[in-house]
Amino acid sequence: MGSSNNTTPVDLGKPQFASHSWVEPIIVLSIMFSSLYFNRRRNYSVFGKNNNNGLSSSHQLYVKDEEADAFDPYSERESDDQVRGQPSPNPHPPKRRSCLWYTVQTPNSSRFARHFHSRILQKFPFLVEMFYWVMNYLFYSCTKAVSQSLSPAGRDVVQLAQDHAMAVLNLEHNSFFSIFFPIQESSFQAFFINGHQGWMTFFNRIYSLVHIPGTVAFLSWWYYSAPDFETFALVRRTMTLGNFMAFIIFCFWPLMPPRLLPETFGFHDTVRQEHAESVWVGGKMVNQLAAMPSLHFTYAFCVGCTFFYHSGVLHRLFGKRTSRVTLKDIFMFILGFIYPLLVLCVIVATANHYWLDATVATFSVTFSFFANRIWLILLPLEDMLLWVLRLEKPVPTTGNRTGQQVEDENSPDRFEYRPL
Repeated sequence: MGSSNNTTPVDLGKPQFASHSWVEPIIVLSIMFSSLYFNRRRNYSVFGKNNNNGLSSSHQLYVKDEEADAFDPYSERESDDQVRGQPSPNPHPPKRRSCLWYTVQTPNSSRFARHFHSRILQKFPFLVEMFYWVMNYLFYSCTKAVSQSLSPAGRDVVQLAQDHAMAVLNLEHNSFFSIFFPIQESSFQAFFINGHQGWMTFFNRIYSLVHIPGTVAFLSWWYYSAPDFETFALVRRTMTLGNFMAFIIFCFWPLMPPRLLPETFGFHDTVRQEHAESVWVGGKMVNQLAAMPSLHFTYAFCVGCTFFYHSGVLHRLFGKRTSRVTLKDIFMFILGFIYPLLVLCVIVATANHYWLDATVATFSVTFSFFANRIWLILLPLEDMLLWVLRLEKPVPTTGNRTGQQVEDENSPDRFEYRPL
């Protein structure tokens, strides 16, 4: 269990800057607005000028239904008449969606493509990603209330979370599994606050920055840099499913982080000294008893794996790429190791998570990667929402950094996007 005979720390390191409470939201908003700009559709006017490149109707685009997901645009199939080259009697035929073992028809919102709010999304397709982040946060904000309502009758959720924390420490250090966790969390933290205060200060000050701002920056960069939208959506779906798996655990199995345990366990809350609390780690909407799995490490592991993929190392190992290794490839490969390792050190050294929290996050991300297409079942709901809002979903600019549409040479009646 937690070590209570460690040397009393003489310095917890400097806390976060007090300005974190207002600077970090500004950083996040700046990243989002920058993403709107850099991922905008060029040569397209919201007011109808210079739109001859298409995009006024979804019939100029064709994406296979099986390649779409609940977050992907234009997954309608061409009607039989269109396949035979005959004009379709209905310019906006219903979409056919596969939902579990059934195929359902949903309204086709392409008829609303000329609506003003549709054209705004077409110009700034990254707005859709921002909407999904808001939805994720709304679900997370509900976990605190749901966890309290699900606690057994007569038991306080805080006491229940503390009991779970003691069980985690016993599992890690007083059972067979102790061979996998040779270093106690309290000893790991004591190493930094007893002689390595510079590192402790660094960990304290980036604890929040590597979570929300860092993750938003990563998704913004990946939307721009991914080779195609399906590759981007794969990562985003994985992160989203990892989120929802974590939310379920938060609701049914509250876990007190080390920093909230009694002092006899030897932990110290280094991040929240002098009331320098970040907006991301405090507030009424933050669930303080949601330690497992660690969302910090959930995101970091996804980011690290994406860096590995983007470096091209895996492609070369399997013979899919023969080009020379560049400095950029080496940098991305190294970053794929360093970033998750840095986040792991930060969350444990600041007493916000246990080793097991990161372990569970690793397994949840791995599962989410292989099961991410489960979000396909939400396609009918998305179609209905678009229909109610009289809104046509935009075509993403991922994989087409210039935002220009070029005609597919092999199929003159269709268009595709190519990075130019």
